[in-house]
Amino acid sequence: MRQTSVFILVFSLIHSFALSLFAQSKVEQAMIKQGLVNVQDADPSILVELKYSTTDNFVGKDVYGGLTQAYMQPMAAKKLAEASKYLQAHHPNLRLLVYDAARPRSAQWNLWNALPNLSERERRKYVADPREGSIHNYGCAVDLTVATKEGRSGAPEPLDMGTKYDFFGELAYPSRENELLRAGKLTQKQIDNRHILRTAMRQGGFTPIEYEWWHFNALSRAKAKMAFRIVD
Repeated sequence: MRQTSVFILVFSLIHSFALSLFAQSKVEQAMIKQGLVNVQDADPSILVELKYSTTDNFVGKDVYGGLTQAYMQPMAAKKLAEASKYLQAHHPNLRLLVYDAARPRSAQWNLWNALPNLSERERRKYVADPREGSIHNYGCAVDLTVATKEGRSGAPEPLDMGTKYDFFGELAYPSRENELLRAGKLTQKQIDNRHILRTAMRQGGFTPIEYEWWHFNALSRAKAKMAFRIVD
């Protein structure tokens, strides 16, 4: 009887493990195989809503399929956890909300090809050329915002940043914020909210970029290319 119980327990564990692997998408399995980690394992308080796993993105369709968890290189995930720690120390009711993290190059092509009306030079402002690879493709970049821990509906509520995620245009440019404030196109509160995000991310060791308030790099593309293999 005891041997039977042990056999049932072992079989149950193997079955559960097999089901968990089956539930993971091929992309997710490839990321794990390459050593990337789930950012919520680094810090469970980080919120995740991968926009490219929904239709709420500039493509208007799901380009990730079964991928719903945010993965990054371990060093980048550690930096993100540090940014989260800083944010909560200074704003206890706020949390980081991740919109995109490691991105397979196959999805990069989908995003690149979704902007046929823009020249390649203009396209590169918003989507990295898949032939060169995005820092996202190396698991070293993250797109995110700041959200209240609990909004009016009881669910986390993103702060007003002046534009939606993936907005293509000057309203999203950190480099133009002072000018846009003077023109009345952004409010002081919206800019203050962006500063909350940027300050936390800088404290974690990330670098912002010129054209998107939501995008931050843990490494330059050159350093990421030297240190890591691209996720295809």
